[in-house]
Amino acid sequence: MSAGDLAVERVWRPSWPCPVAQVLGSLRRGAGDPTYHRDPDGTVWKAWRTPAGPVTLAVRALSAEGLVRASAWGPGAGWVLDGLPVLLGATDDPTGFVPRHAALARAWQRHPHWRVPRTRLVVDALVPAVLEQKVTGKEAFASYRHLVRRHGAPAPGGDLAARRRLMVAPPPSALRRVPSWEWLRFGVDPARSRSVVRVAQVADALERLVDVSTEEADRRLRTVPGVGVWTSAEVRARALGDADAVSFGDYHVAKDVGWALTGRPADDAQMAVLLEPYLGHRLRVQVLVGLDGLRRPRRGPRMTLPTHLPTTVG
Repeated sequence: MSAGDLAVERVWRPSWPCPVAQVLGSLRRGAGDPTYHRDPDGTVWKAWRTPAGPVTLAVRALSAEGLVRASAWGPGAGWVLDGLPVLLGATDDPTGFVPRHAALARAWQRHPHWRVPRTRLVVDALVPAVLEQKVTGKEAFASYRHLVRRHGAPAPGGDLAARRRLMVAPPPSALRRVPSWEWLRFGVDPARSRSVVRVAQVADALERLVDVSTEEADRRLRTVPGVGVWTSAEVRARALGDADAVSFGDYHVAKDVGWALTGRPADDAQMAVLLEPYLGHRLRVQVLVGLDGLRRPRRGPRMTLPTHLPTTVG
């Protein structure tokens, strides 16, 4: 048995009834995400590449005694277990969040314990966010799945990780070496693949954003060519625990928030006005709308996938 097969354990008692799977749900990039798995009993498995090395984390749901139990394998085990509380939202403070719309108040009543996760891993959140720019979720998730399966590595944890087919995403050095034709086979157009390579080239500087304010992180993220308002928000919502990181520019978010709060779909400008009373908590509004299923009726035709790219890998 190798050292990577040995688990390190941590038991933590949160100060609120932490809904583990709900908090960690935003870290999954589609149903086939190779870095994420959820067992039937609610245990969430996640593989990362941390500053200390690769890691597999398994977090079990809150017990009857109010405890969260976690196991980790690999060189990054200590790093990820030290950060377990912030990963599950311990530094997110909902104080001051007062729903002013009836539908939002009902959603908050049903999901009062959700908190903003903070992975502290910027590139891990940024690469899939870039792949999700201006394409359907189905296409983006497939691209990320192919990228990880082809250029990632098996996750630590021996048979436990292998049975769940868990993979660790490729490091920046590997991303820089992916040839242009292979990006096309993954369904990634040149604009997005160039952005991923740029991210990989400045990965060390990007990871240091965990030590600055979310406002400064937003500014620095948007200096990277190909990273705009939407992509920055997606990263801050996962990696930095930013409760105000609303996804302006998303195809659905403004429409759904407008529908939930007023009964009419909104655009980004209208959503900005609607969310002004919730400054500091705008991501919380966005997430509650999703958790409570407050989505506008989808009556129009679904966006079709592009057909001008080579067939993606299987």
